[in-house]
Amino acid sequence: MRIAVAGGTGTVGRHVAAIATERGHQVVTMSRAAGVDLVTGRGLDQALKDVDTVIDVSGIQSLSTKKAVDFFTAATQNLLAAEKVAGVKHHVALSIVGIDQANSGLYAGKLVQEDEVRHGVVPWTLLRSTQFHEFVPMSIKAASVGPLVFVPTMRTQPIAAREVAAALVDAAEAGPKGRLPDLGGPQAEQLKRLVAAYLATTHQKKRIVPLRLPGPMGKAMRNGGLIPAPGSAVGRQTFSEWLETITAA
Repeated sequence: MRIAVAGGTGTVGRHVAAIATERGHQVVTMSRAAGVDLVTGRGLDQALKDVDTVIDVSGIQSLSTKKAVDFFTAATQNLLAAEKVAGVKHHVALSIVGIDQANSGLYAGKLVQEDEVRHGVVPWTLLRSTQFHEFVPMSIKAASVGPLVFVPTMRTQPIAAREVAAALVDAAEAGPKGRLPDLGGPQAEQLKRLVAAYLATTHQKKRIVPLRLPGPMGKAMRNGGLIPAPGSAVGRQTFSEWLETITAA
């Protein structure tokens, strides 16, 4: 199968490309570095030539609801339109667990993306996953001010990015199935504990300042709205095991 990966150089995308290649598929990596711009549509027609399935793991690093909505609206519309012209048979998209309860910022963009995919003309599969283990260092970087790191009160169930990638390749191989069961990590955690563990492992001397965020997003973070419901699919690698891989590296 010829698989195009939108966002193929990102945290999950590079694993998707590697796993699909390992399984014998032809992989086309779509990124700006490869001459493809999802927002403008530049390079899509050439990238999708003879492609059977698209796996979309593209994203935007912004807390702005408008920027996230604008990005996912333009990117998904352009991608689906180009797929129709190219004769792509299956569109697989990665989304986030709990976006119905916290529809702001990136989550609002993901809701728009899901809606575009559901109402598009290309047969589709949607997989919602929890945050990846890599979310912890990313959040530390974004929320640090000098020796302080501001950490929202949040229950999370982090999962290995490679396990999410494997599930997406499984979905590509299985064909269009609509929305799949949500996917989360093996155990629920408090984000503050994960941040503390990461800081200790990487020998960073920062003081954690807890934050209680207001609004629907803050409520969803605190009450478990961003972790999968019972009966959802569960990954294997714990956050502690992932930390060991960092130490080994």
